[in-house]
Amino acid sequence: MKTRILMSAALITTVGLGVGMLAGCTPGGGDDSGGNTKVTMLVLGDKPTNGHLEAMLDKLNPKLKEKTGATLAFHYIEWADWQTQYNVELLSGDDKVDLITTATDWLYAWENAEKGAFLPLSEKMLQDNAPKTWKQVNDDGDWDLTKLDGEIQFIPEDNYTQYTNHGFFYRGDWATAAGFANGEITSFEDFTKYFQWVKDNQPEAYPWDVAGAANGEAALTGYLQGHTDWATLQGASAGNYMPFQITSDNEVTSWYMESDELLDAAKLAKKWNDIGVWREDAVNYDGDTREEFYAGRSGADQHHTQTYIGAIVDNMTKKQPGSDPKMFYWGQENGNVFKDIKTHGAMAVSANSKHPEKALQVYDALRNDEELYALLNFGIEGTDYVMTDDGKLGQPDGYDPSKDSLGSNFWAGRMDEFEPQRVTEAPNKKEIYAALDEVAKDYPYSTLIIDKDTIDPTLAAMGAVLSEYIPQLEYGKFDDPAKAIDEMRSKLKEAGYDDARDAIQSNVDDWAKDQK
Repeated sequence: MKTRILMSAALITTVGLGVGMLAGCTPGGGDDSGGNTKVTMLVLGDKPTNGHLEAMLDKLNPKLKEKTGATLAFHYIEWADWQTQYNVELLSGDDKVDLITTATDWLYAWENAEKGAFLPLSEKMLQDNAPKTWKQVNDDGDWDLTKLDGEIQFIPEDNYTQYTNHGFFYRGDWATAAGFANGEITSFEDFTKYFQWVKDNQPEAYPWDVAGAANGEAALTGYLQGHTDWATLQGASAGNYMPFQITSDNEVTSWYMESDELLDAAKLAKKWNDIGVWREDAVNYDGDTREEFYAGRSGADQHHTQTYIGAIVDNMTKKQPGSDPKMFYWGQENGNVFKDIKTHGAMAVSANSKHPEKALQVYDALRNDEELYALLNFGIEGTDYVMTDDGKLGQPDGYDPSKDSLGSNFWAGRMDEFEPQRVTEAPNKKEIYAALDEVAKDYPYSTLIIDKDTIDPTLAAMGAVLSEYIPQLEYGKFDDPAKAIDEMRSKLKEAGYDDARDAIQSNVDDWAKDQK
Protein backbone atom coordinates (compact mmCIF):
# COMPACT_ATOMS: atom_id res chain seq x y z
CA MET A 1 0.00 0.00 0.00
CA LYS A 2 1.37 3.41 -0.93
CA THR A 3 2.45 5.75 1.82
CA ARG A 4 -0.20 8.37 2.40
CA ILE A 5 0.79 11.92 1.53
CA LEU A 6 -0.42 15.35 2.48
CA MET A 7 -2.20 17.48 -0.13
CA SER A 8 -3.74 16.51 -3.39
CA ALA A 9 -2.66 14.43 -6.32
CA ALA A 10 -2.94 15.76 -9.83
CA LEU A 11 -3.35 14.93 -13.48
CA ILE A 12 -2.20 12.06 -15.66
CA THR A 13 1.01 11.45 -17.60
CA THR A 14 3.72 8.89 -18.25
CA VAL A 15 7.45 9.37 -18.04
CA GLY A 16 10.84 7.78 -18.44
CA LEU A 17 13.11 6.14 -15.89
CA GLY A 18 15.89 7.79 -13.96
CA VAL A 19 19.68 7.90 -13.84
CA GLY A 20 22.22 7.61 -11.09
CA MET A 21 22.57 10.29 -8.47
CA LEU A 22 26.33 10.60 -8.80
CA ALA A 23 25.97 12.33 -12.15
CA GLY A 24 25.52 15.62 -10.31
CA CYS A 25 29.24 16.42 -10.26
CA THR A 26 30.14 14.90 -13.61
CA PRO A 27 30.73 17.11 -16.68
CA GLY A 28 28.32 16.08 -19.41
CA GLY A 29 25.81 17.25 -21.97
CA GLY A 30 24.76 20.16 -19.78
CA ASP A 31 28.25 21.68 -19.55
CA ASP A 32 29.04 24.78 -21.56
CA SER A 33 32.31 25.44 -23.35
CA GLY A 34 33.72 27.15 -20.25
CA GLY A 35 33.49 23.97 -18.18
CA ASN A 36 30.85 25.06 -15.71
CA THR A 37 27.62 23.13 -15.39
CA LYS A 38 24.53 24.42 -17.16
CA VAL A 39 21.34 23.67 -15.24
CA THR A 40 18.17 23.85 -17.32
CA MET A 41 14.86 24.57 -15.63
CA LEU A 42 11.54 23.64 -17.25
CA VAL A 43 8.90 26.32 -16.75
CA LEU A 44 5.39 26.91 -18.05
CA GLY A 45 4.62 29.90 -20.27
CA ASP A 46 5.29 31.44 -23.65
CA LYS A 47 8.99 31.98 -24.25
CA PRO A 48 9.87 35.69 -24.00
CA THR A 49 11.10 37.35 -27.17
CA ASN A 50 11.84 40.87 -25.92
CA GLY A 51 15.40 40.24 -24.74
CA HIS A 52 14.66 40.95 -21.07
CA LEU A 53 15.14 37.33 -19.96
CA GLU A 54 18.49 37.07 -21.70
CA ALA A 55 19.65 40.37 -20.20
CA MET A 56 18.65 39.15 -16.75
CA LEU A 57 20.55 35.89 -17.24
CA ASP A 58 23.64 37.86 -18.28
CA LYS A 59 23.52 39.49 -14.85
CA LEU A 60 22.42 36.45 -12.86
CA ASN A 61 24.66 33.74 -14.25
CA PRO A 62 28.07 35.17 -13.25
CA LYS A 63 26.78 35.54 -9.69
CA LEU A 64 25.19 32.09 -9.76
CA LYS A 65 28.37 30.56 -11.17
CA GLU A 66 30.42 32.15 -8.39
CA LYS A 67 28.09 30.73 -5.73
CA THR A 68 27.37 27.29 -7.21
CA GLY A 69 29.70 26.62 -10.12
CA ALA A 70 26.71 26.48 -12.45
CA THR A 71 24.66 28.67 -14.77
CA LEU A 72 20.93 28.68 -15.45
CA ALA A 73 19.02 28.15 -18.69
CA PHE A 74 15.28 27.90 -19.38
CA HIS A 75 13.15 25.42 -21.27
CA TYR A 76 9.58 26.57 -21.90
CA ILE A 77 6.39 24.58 -22.27
CA GLU A 78 4.25 27.13 -24.06
CA TRP A 79 0.55 27.65 -23.40
CA ALA A 80 -0.67 26.36 -26.75
CA ASP A 81 -1.68 22.74 -25.99
CA TRP A 82 0.41 22.94 -22.82
CA GLN A 83 -1.09 19.88 -21.12
CA THR A 84 -0.13 17.58 -23.98
CA GLN A 85 3.26 19.18 -24.53
CA TYR A 86 4.14 18.96 -20.84
CA ASN A 87 3.25 15.29 -20.76
CA VAL A 88 5.19 14.57 -23.95
CA GLU A 89 8.25 16.36 -22.57
CA LEU A 90 8.29 14.27 -19.42
CA LEU A 91 7.57 11.08 -21.38
CA SER A 92 10.54 11.64 -23.67
CA GLY A 93 13.24 10.75 -21.14
CA ASP A 94 15.33 13.59 -22.58
CA ASP A 95 18.26 14.64 -20.39
CA LYS A 96 18.21 18.28 -21.51
CA VAL A 97 16.13 19.32 -18.49
CA ASP A 98 17.39 19.24 -14.89
CA LEU A 99 14.75 21.04 -12.82
CA ILE A 100 11.04 20.53 -13.52
CA THR A 101 8.28 22.88 -12.43
CA THR A 102 5.45 20.72 -11.15
CA ALA A 103 2.38 20.75 -8.90
CA THR A 104 0.03 18.20 -7.39
CA ASP A 105 -3.19 19.95 -8.43
CA TRP A 106 -2.52 21.01 -12.02
CA LEU A 107 0.84 19.69 -13.22
CA TYR A 108 0.56 15.93 -12.80
CA ALA A 109 3.09 15.63 -9.96
CA TRP A 110 2.02 12.32 -8.44
CA GLU A 111 1.51 10.59 -11.77
CA ASN A 112 4.93 11.80 -12.89
CA ALA A 113 6.46 10.57 -9.66
CA GLU A 114 4.80 7.16 -9.97
CA LYS A 115 6.05 6.76 -13.52
CA GLY A 116 9.63 7.70 -12.63
CA ALA A 117 9.95 11.21 -14.06
CA PHE A 118 11.44 12.63 -10.87
CA LEU A 119 14.56 11.65 -9.03
CA PRO A 120 13.68 10.66 -5.45
CA LEU A 121 15.55 12.98 -3.11
CA SER A 122 17.18 11.59 0.01
CA GLU A 123 17.38 13.67 3.15
CA LYS A 124 21.17 13.64 2.92
CA MET A 125 21.12 14.78 -0.71
CA LEU A 126 18.87 17.69 0.22
CA GLN A 127 20.83 18.57 3.35
CA ASP A 128 24.11 18.52 1.44
CA ASN A 129 22.96 20.36 -1.69
CA ALA A 130 19.95 22.45 -0.66
CA PRO A 131 20.55 23.06 3.05
CA LYS A 132 18.58 26.30 3.39
CA THR A 133 15.58 24.87 1.57
CA TRP A 134 15.80 21.67 3.57
CA LYS A 135 15.78 23.53 6.87
CA GLN A 136 12.86 25.85 6.03
CA VAL A 137 10.63 23.07 4.70
CA ASN A 138 11.63 20.79 7.55
CA ASP A 139 11.00 23.47 10.19
CA ASP A 140 7.53 23.99 8.72
CA GLY A 141 6.87 20.24 8.77
CA ASP A 142 6.08 20.06 5.06
CA TRP A 143 8.31 17.32 3.66
CA ASP A 144 5.52 14.78 4.17
CA LEU A 145 3.54 16.70 1.54
CA THR A 146 5.99 15.47 -1.07
CA LYS A 147 6.52 11.80 -0.25
CA LEU A 148 5.52 8.78 -2.29
CA ASP A 149 6.33 5.38 -0.76
CA GLY A 150 8.33 7.25 1.87
CA GLU A 151 10.57 9.06 -0.62
CA ILE A 152 10.65 12.82 -1.26
CA GLN A 153 9.73 13.46 -4.89
CA PHE A 154 9.89 17.25 -5.11
CA ILE A 155 10.27 20.44 -3.10
CA PRO A 156 7.08 22.33 -2.15
CA GLU A 157 6.55 26.05 -2.66
CA ASP A 158 5.30 26.14 0.91
CA ASN A 159 6.36 29.61 2.03
CA TYR A 160 4.35 31.77 -0.39
CA THR A 161 0.87 33.19 0.12
CA GLN A 162 -1.58 33.07 -2.78
CA TYR A 163 -5.12 32.24 -3.92
CA THR A 164 -5.41 30.49 -7.27
CA ASN A 165 -9.16 29.88 -7.36
CA HIS A 166 -10.53 30.71 -10.79
CA GLY A 167 -13.30 33.01 -11.91
CA PHE A 168 -14.42 35.66 -14.39
CA PHE A 169 -12.75 39.04 -14.79
CA TYR A 170 -15.21 41.57 -16.18
CA ARG A 171 -15.78 45.30 -16.57
CA GLY A 172 -17.66 46.98 -13.76
CA ASP A 173 -18.46 49.97 -15.96
CA TRP A 174 -20.15 47.76 -18.54
CA ALA A 175 -21.90 45.73 -15.84
CA THR A 176 -23.27 48.95 -14.35
CA ALA A 177 -24.55 49.99 -17.77
CA ALA A 178 -26.11 46.53 -18.13
CA GLY A 179 -28.15 47.14 -14.98
CA PHE A 180 -26.08 45.56 -12.20
CA ALA A 181 -25.96 47.65 -9.04
CA ASN A 182 -22.41 48.91 -8.40
CA GLY A 183 -21.32 46.81 -11.36
CA GLU A 184 -21.40 43.67 -9.20
CA ILE A 185 -22.34 40.31 -10.78
CA THR A 186 -23.07 37.70 -8.13
CA SER A 187 -24.14 34.56 -9.99
CA PHE A 188 -22.82 32.63 -12.97
CA GLU A 189 -26.14 32.80 -14.83
CA ASP A 190 -26.20 36.60 -14.54
CA PHE A 191 -23.36 36.77 -17.03
CA THR A 192 -25.97 36.05 -19.71
CA LYS A 193 -27.41 39.52 -19.12
CA TYR A 194 -23.94 41.05 -19.09
CA PHE A 195 -22.83 39.24 -22.24
CA GLN A 196 -26.01 40.23 -24.06
CA TRP A 197 -25.42 43.88 -23.17
CA VAL A 198 -21.84 43.70 -24.48
CA LYS A 199 -23.07 42.05 -27.69
CA ASP A 200 -25.69 44.75 -28.19
CA ASN A 201 -23.64 47.78 -27.17
CA GLN A 202 -19.96 47.07 -27.86
CA PRO A 203 -19.76 45.94 -31.48
CA GLU A 204 -15.95 45.85 -31.49
CA ALA A 205 -15.83 43.39 -28.58
CA TYR A 206 -16.65 39.75 -28.04
CA PRO A 207 -18.62 39.39 -24.82
CA TRP A 208 -16.07 36.76 -23.77
CA ASP A 209 -13.24 36.12 -26.20
CA VAL A 210 -12.01 32.60 -25.55
CA ALA A 211 -8.99 30.58 -26.60
CA GLY A 212 -10.41 27.08 -26.27
CA ALA A 213 -7.34 25.01 -25.41
CA ALA A 214 -6.13 27.48 -22.77
CA ASN A 215 -9.53 27.92 -21.17
CA GLY A 216 -9.89 24.49 -19.64
CA GLU A 217 -13.49 23.61 -18.77
CA ALA A 218 -14.44 27.01 -17.35
CA ALA A 219 -17.79 27.43 -19.11
CA LEU A 220 -18.96 24.20 -17.47
CA THR A 221 -17.05 23.91 -14.21
CA GLY A 222 -17.61 27.57 -13.35
CA TYR A 223 -21.32 26.80 -13.27
CA LEU A 224 -21.03 23.38 -11.64
CA GLN A 225 -18.86 24.56 -8.77
CA GLY A 226 -21.44 27.17 -7.82
CA HIS A 227 -24.44 24.85 -8.10
CA THR A 228 -23.25 21.80 -6.16
CA ASP A 229 -21.37 21.36 -2.90
CA TRP A 230 -19.07 18.74 -4.40
CA ALA A 231 -15.31 18.99 -4.29
CA THR A 232 -13.25 18.00 -7.31
CA LEU A 233 -11.22 14.96 -6.34
CA GLN A 234 -7.54 15.51 -7.04
CA GLY A 235 -5.40 12.65 -8.26
CA ALA A 236 -7.94 10.89 -10.45
CA SER A 237 -7.70 12.72 -13.74
CA ALA A 238 -8.67 11.35 -17.12
CA GLY A 239 -6.44 12.87 -19.76
CA ASN A 240 -6.72 16.63 -19.33
CA TYR A 241 -9.98 16.37 -17.39
CA MET A 242 -10.90 16.02 -13.73
CA PRO A 243 -14.08 13.94 -13.94
CA PHE A 244 -14.42 12.75 -10.34
CA GLN A 245 -15.93 14.74 -7.51
CA ILE A 246 -16.67 13.80 -3.91
CA THR A 247 -19.53 14.70 -1.61
CA SER A 248 -19.35 15.77 2.01
CA ASP A 249 -20.32 12.17 2.88
CA ASN A 250 -17.19 10.82 1.16
CA GLU A 251 -19.16 9.48 -1.80
CA VAL A 252 -17.24 9.48 -5.07
CA THR A 253 -19.33 10.84 -7.92
CA SER A 254 -18.94 12.86 -11.13
CA TRP A 255 -20.34 16.06 -12.54
CA TYR A 256 -19.97 14.60 -15.99
CA MET A 257 -21.69 11.32 -15.22
CA GLU A 258 -24.13 11.81 -12.38
CA SER A 259 -25.20 15.43 -11.99
CA ASP A 260 -28.41 16.99 -13.26
CA GLU A 261 -26.55 20.30 -13.21
CA LEU A 262 -24.36 19.34 -16.18
CA LEU A 263 -27.31 19.68 -18.53
CA ASP A 264 -28.13 23.08 -17.07
CA ALA A 265 -24.53 24.17 -17.59
CA ALA A 266 -24.50 22.85 -21.16
CA LYS A 267 -27.78 24.59 -21.98
CA LEU A 268 -26.37 27.85 -20.66
CA ALA A 269 -23.25 27.38 -22.78
CA LYS A 270 -25.44 26.80 -25.84
CA LYS A 271 -27.37 29.98 -25.07
CA TRP A 272 -24.09 31.88 -24.86
CA ASN A 273 -22.93 30.37 -28.14
CA ASP A 274 -26.21 31.34 -29.80
CA ILE A 275 -25.81 34.92 -28.51
CA GLY A 276 -22.31 35.05 -29.98
CA VAL A 277 -20.50 35.36 -26.67
CA TRP A 278 -17.30 33.92 -28.17
CA ARG A 279 -15.93 33.64 -31.67
CA GLU A 280 -17.30 30.85 -33.84
CA ASP A 281 -14.03 28.91 -33.81
CA ALA A 282 -13.50 29.25 -30.06
CA VAL A 283 -12.79 25.53 -29.62
CA ASN A 284 -9.67 25.75 -31.77
CA TYR A 285 -8.75 29.43 -31.39
CA ASP A 286 -5.36 29.98 -29.73
CA GLY A 287 -4.95 33.76 -29.73
CA ASP A 288 -4.05 35.95 -26.76
CA THR A 289 -7.49 36.80 -25.46
CA ARG A 290 -6.20 38.58 -22.35
CA GLU A 291 -4.66 41.19 -24.61
CA GLU A 292 -8.05 41.51 -26.27
CA PHE A 293 -9.55 42.15 -22.82
CA TYR A 294 -6.93 44.82 -22.13
CA ALA A 295 -7.63 46.38 -25.54
CA GLY A 296 -11.37 46.66 -24.89
CA ARG A 297 -12.23 43.98 -27.41
CA SER A 298 -13.46 41.42 -24.88
CA GLY A 299 -15.95 41.85 -22.06
CA ALA A 300 -14.49 39.08 -19.90
CA ASP A 301 -11.50 36.91 -19.21
CA GLN A 302 -10.97 34.05 -16.78
CA HIS A 303 -8.14 33.00 -14.52
CA HIS A 304 -7.37 33.04 -10.81
CA THR A 305 -7.37 35.54 -7.98
CA GLN A 306 -3.61 36.12 -8.10
CA THR A 307 -3.89 37.18 -11.73
CA TYR A 308 -6.70 39.56 -10.85
CA ILE A 309 -4.76 41.10 -7.97
CA GLY A 310 -1.41 41.26 -9.72
CA ALA A 311 -2.22 42.05 -13.33
CA ILE A 312 -5.85 42.60 -14.27
CA VAL A 313 -6.67 45.54 -12.00
CA ASP A 314 -3.56 47.52 -12.90
CA ASN A 315 -3.62 46.82 -16.63
CA MET A 316 -7.32 47.50 -17.08
CA THR A 317 -7.14 50.66 -14.99
CA LYS A 318 -4.31 51.97 -17.18
CA LYS A 319 -5.39 50.64 -20.57
CA GLN A 320 -9.15 51.04 -20.17
CA PRO A 321 -9.58 54.01 -17.81
CA GLY A 322 -12.82 53.87 -15.89
CA SER A 323 -13.36 50.17 -16.67
CA ASP A 324 -13.62 49.31 -12.94
CA PRO A 325 -12.32 45.72 -13.33
CA LYS A 326 -14.00 43.17 -11.09
CA MET A 327 -13.84 39.45 -10.40
CA PHE A 328 -16.54 36.83 -9.88
CA TYR A 329 -15.03 33.58 -8.63
CA TRP A 330 -16.39 30.09 -9.26
CA GLY A 331 -18.42 28.94 -6.28
CA GLN A 332 -19.15 32.47 -5.13
CA GLU A 333 -22.88 31.74 -5.01
CA ASN A 334 -22.58 28.95 -2.46
CA GLY A 335 -19.14 29.31 -0.90
CA ASN A 336 -17.83 26.23 -2.70
CA VAL A 337 -14.22 27.42 -2.90
CA PHE A 338 -11.02 25.98 -1.49
CA LYS A 339 -7.78 27.38 -0.16
CA ASP A 340 -4.53 26.78 -2.01
CA ILE A 341 -2.51 23.72 -1.18
CA LYS A 342 1.21 24.01 -0.46
CA THR A 343 2.09 21.93 -3.50
CA HIS A 344 0.26 24.11 -5.99
CA GLY A 345 3.83 24.94 -6.97
CA ALA A 346 6.77 22.56 -6.54
CA MET A 347 10.17 21.82 -8.04
CA ALA A 348 11.39 18.36 -8.98
CA VAL A 349 14.75 17.14 -10.20
CA SER A 350 14.49 15.24 -13.46
CA ALA A 351 15.30 11.55 -13.20
CA ASN A 352 17.29 12.01 -16.39
CA SER A 353 19.38 14.94 -15.19
CA LYS A 354 23.11 14.43 -15.64
CA HIS A 355 23.86 16.63 -12.63
CA PRO A 356 21.04 16.42 -10.09
CA GLU A 357 23.16 17.52 -7.13
CA LYS A 358 24.24 20.66 -8.96
CA ALA A 359 20.61 21.26 -9.93
CA LEU A 360 19.66 21.24 -6.26
CA GLN A 361 22.47 23.65 -5.45
CA VAL A 362 21.18 26.05 -8.10
CA TYR A 363 17.61 25.77 -6.85
CA ASP A 364 18.69 26.38 -3.27
CA ALA A 365 20.53 29.53 -4.32
CA LEU A 366 17.69 30.86 -6.44
CA ARG A 367 15.16 30.27 -3.68
CA ASN A 368 17.16 31.58 -0.73
CA ASP A 369 19.68 34.17 -1.93
CA GLU A 370 17.84 37.50 -1.98
CA GLU A 371 20.01 39.04 -4.72
CA LEU A 372 19.61 36.05 -7.04
CA TYR A 373 15.92 35.78 -6.17
CA ALA A 374 15.32 39.42 -7.13
CA LEU A 375 17.13 39.03 -10.45
CA LEU A 376 15.26 35.84 -11.32
CA ASN A 377 11.81 37.05 -10.34
CA PHE A 378 11.92 40.81 -10.88
CA GLY A 379 14.74 41.32 -13.41
CA ILE A 380 17.21 44.18 -13.59
CA GLU A 381 16.51 47.15 -11.35
CA GLY A 382 15.93 50.27 -13.40
CA THR A 383 15.02 48.28 -16.52
CA ASP A 384 12.50 45.70 -15.37
CA TYR A 385 11.54 47.22 -12.04
CA VAL A 386 12.15 50.09 -9.64
CA MET A 387 11.80 50.36 -5.88
CA THR A 388 9.75 53.28 -4.61
CA ASP A 389 10.68 55.40 -1.63
CA ASP A 390 8.13 53.52 0.48
CA GLY A 391 9.60 50.13 -0.42
CA LYS A 392 7.16 48.99 -3.09
CA LEU A 393 8.15 47.30 -6.32
CA GLY A 394 7.11 49.22 -9.41
CA GLN A 395 7.97 49.51 -13.08
CA PRO A 396 10.01 52.17 -14.89
CA ASP A 397 8.28 54.92 -16.85
CA GLY A 398 6.96 53.58 -20.13
CA TYR A 399 7.01 49.97 -18.99
CA ASP A 400 4.31 47.89 -20.69
CA PRO A 401 3.85 44.43 -19.13
CA SER A 402 2.37 43.13 -22.38
CA LYS A 403 5.63 43.92 -24.17
CA ASP A 404 8.28 44.21 -21.49
CA SER A 405 7.60 41.39 -19.02
CA LEU A 406 10.52 39.27 -17.86
CA GLY A 407 8.71 35.93 -18.23
CA SER A 408 10.97 33.88 -15.96
CA ASN A 409 7.87 32.25 -14.43
CA PHE A 410 9.56 30.90 -11.31
CA TRP A 411 6.40 29.41 -9.80
CA ALA A 412 8.07 26.69 -7.80
CA GLY A 413 10.05 28.34 -5.05
CA ARG A 414 8.74 31.79 -4.24
CA MET A 415 9.27 33.08 -0.71
CA ASP A 416 7.10 35.58 1.14
CA GLU A 417 10.06 37.31 2.80
CA PHE A 418 11.56 38.24 -0.59
CA GLU A 419 8.29 39.46 -2.10
CA PRO A 420 7.80 43.23 -1.68
CA GLN A 421 4.38 44.74 -2.11
CA ARG A 422 3.91 45.83 -5.70
CA VAL A 423 2.72 49.19 -6.90
CA THR A 424 0.63 47.37 -9.50
CA GLU A 425 -1.22 45.13 -7.06
CA ALA A 426 -4.91 45.74 -6.48
CA PRO A 427 -5.22 48.35 -3.72
CA ASN A 428 -7.81 46.17 -1.97
CA LYS A 429 -5.61 43.06 -1.99
CA LYS A 430 -5.91 42.54 1.75
CA GLU A 431 -9.70 42.84 1.62
CA ILE A 432 -9.86 40.30 -1.22
CA TYR A 433 -7.79 37.81 0.77
CA ALA A 434 -9.82 38.45 3.92
CA ALA A 435 -13.11 37.85 2.10
CA LEU A 436 -11.83 34.56 0.68
CA ASP A 437 -10.41 33.53 4.04
CA GLU A 438 -13.91 33.82 5.50
CA VAL A 439 -15.47 31.33 3.08
CA ALA A 440 -12.68 29.21 1.58
CA LYS A 441 -12.40 25.66 2.88
CA ASP A 442 -9.38 23.44 3.40
CA TYR A 443 -9.32 20.61 0.88
CA PRO A 444 -10.53 17.78 3.14
CA TYR A 445 -8.78 14.93 1.32
CA SER A 446 -5.25 16.21 1.70
CA THR A 447 -3.99 12.85 2.99
CA LEU A 448 -5.71 10.75 0.33
CA ILE A 449 -3.74 9.18 -2.46
CA ILE A 450 -5.47 7.36 -5.29
CA ASP A 451 -3.97 4.03 -6.34
CA LYS A 452 -4.22 4.36 -10.09
CA ASP A 453 -2.16 1.36 -11.13
CA THR A 454 -5.19 -0.77 -12.01
CA ILE A 455 -7.37 2.00 -13.45
CA ASP A 456 -4.92 3.96 -15.61
CA PRO A 457 -6.15 2.31 -18.85
CA THR A 458 -9.75 3.10 -17.87
CA LEU A 459 -8.89 6.71 -17.10
CA ALA A 460 -7.12 7.04 -20.44
CA ALA A 461 -10.19 5.67 -22.22
CA MET A 462 -12.42 8.07 -20.29
CA GLY A 463 -10.13 10.94 -21.24
CA ALA A 464 -10.58 10.12 -24.91
CA VAL A 465 -14.37 10.23 -24.52
CA LEU A 466 -14.27 13.50 -22.60
CA SER A 467 -12.02 15.13 -25.18
CA GLU A 468 -14.62 14.27 -27.80
CA TYR A 469 -17.55 15.82 -25.94
CA ILE A 470 -16.50 18.39 -23.33
CA PRO A 471 -15.08 21.08 -25.66
CA GLN A 472 -18.22 20.92 -27.79
CA LEU A 473 -20.49 21.03 -24.74
CA GLU A 474 -18.49 23.85 -23.18
CA TYR A 475 -18.85 26.08 -26.20
CA GLY A 476 -22.44 25.19 -26.97
CA LYS A 477 -21.78 23.46 -30.27
CA PHE A 478 -24.28 20.61 -29.87
CA ASP A 479 -27.79 21.37 -31.16
CA ASP A 480 -29.16 18.94 -28.58
CA PRO A 481 -26.93 19.00 -25.47
CA ALA A 482 -29.15 16.49 -23.63
CA LYS A 483 -28.63 13.94 -26.39
CA ALA A 484 -24.90 14.64 -26.44
CA ILE A 485 -24.63 14.17 -22.68
CA ASP A 486 -26.50 10.86 -22.89
CA GLU A 487 -24.12 9.69 -25.61
CA MET A 488 -21.09 10.80 -23.61
CA ARG A 489 -22.30 9.04 -20.48
CA SER A 490 -22.98 5.87 -22.38
CA LYS A 491 -19.45 5.90 -23.81
CA LEU A 492 -17.96 6.67 -20.39
CA LYS A 493 -19.73 3.64 -18.94
CA GLU A 494 -18.39 1.52 -21.79
CA ALA A 495 -14.91 2.89 -21.04
CA GLY A 496 -15.22 1.57 -17.49
CA TYR A 497 -16.40 4.56 -15.46
CA ASP A 498 -18.18 2.40 -12.86
CA ASP A 499 -15.09 0.28 -12.23
CA ALA A 500 -12.88 3.34 -11.87
CA ARG A 501 -15.33 5.02 -9.52
CA ASP A 502 -15.61 1.88 -7.38
CA ALA A 503 -11.83 1.54 -7.17
CA ILE A 504 -11.47 5.17 -6.11
CA GLN A 505 -14.30 4.76 -3.61
CA SER A 506 -12.39 1.87 -2.07
CA ASN A 507 -9.36 4.14 -1.64
CA VAL A 508 -11.56 6.78 -0.05
CA ASP A 509 -13.18 4.27 2.30
CA ASP A 510 -9.79 3.03 3.49
CA TRP A 511 -8.62 6.61 3.98
CA ALA A 512 -11.77 7.50 5.93
CA LYS A 513 -11.18 4.62 8.37
CA ASP A 514 -7.74 6.02 9.14
CA GLN A 515 -9.26 9.40 9.98
CA LYS A 516 -11.33 8.03 12.87
